[in-house]
Amino acid sequence: MYDLITGPLLWFSFIVCIGGVIIRLVYLFSLSRVKDRVLYNHADAGWGLRSLFHWLIPFAGSAMRMQPVFTFMGFVFHLSLLSVPLFLSAHNILWDENFGISLWSMPDRLADILSAVTIISGLFLFLRRLSRPEVRILSEVRDYILIIITILPFITGFLAYRQWGPYETIFIMHVLSGEMLLILIPFSKLSHMILFFFTRLFIGFEMGGRRGARSW
Repeated sequence: MYDLITGPLLWFSFIVCIGGVIIRLVYLFSLSRVKDRVLYNHADAGWGLRSLFHWLIPFAGSAMRMQPVFTFMGFVFHLSLLSVPLFLSAHNILWDENFGISLWSMPDRLADILSAVTIISGLFLFLRRLSRPEVRILSEVRDYILIIITILPFITGFLAYRQWGPYETIFIMHVLSGEMLLILIPFSKLSHMILFFFTRLFIGFEMGGRRGARSW
């Protein structure tokens, strides 16, 4: 079972994830050339990059400062969500075995703390959807399920690291939930992890290149 989920299924997950993202990007780019072709007349790298990098800085935008708790929790959630899978030492072994890639490995203690941060901040975002009327009205069942699926690899990884519960079962759940997350990226709102960069560039083109106004 271990060889299956860390071998062929892992490769399948990455192929679906990367291939799906590429197909979606090509489709959206082609669609934009038809629907928003005039936007390309105002493409301005300066405004696009300013818009992009401004939104990568915590509390840089006025909307972020209006919701400081949400902004803080959102940033720590995304930071830990991306850093642990990439730089966990156990994951780096798999990176090296399957893809011949060796990355910097963070200390296991730090990865443990960041995993807990991901779980806590993910639960905060889940409860925020339930408690804030303006967010709840825009939320669907799949939005709640997606948050659970997103933090599930961290919950199972946290339990497996401490060997709480049946280790083999939890480990299998950890790997499978991570692979499910990869597969869902191109077909769900998780795609914003890639599309965000293009969206901010286009907003910079529209607001700055065309209107001469800041988008933050």
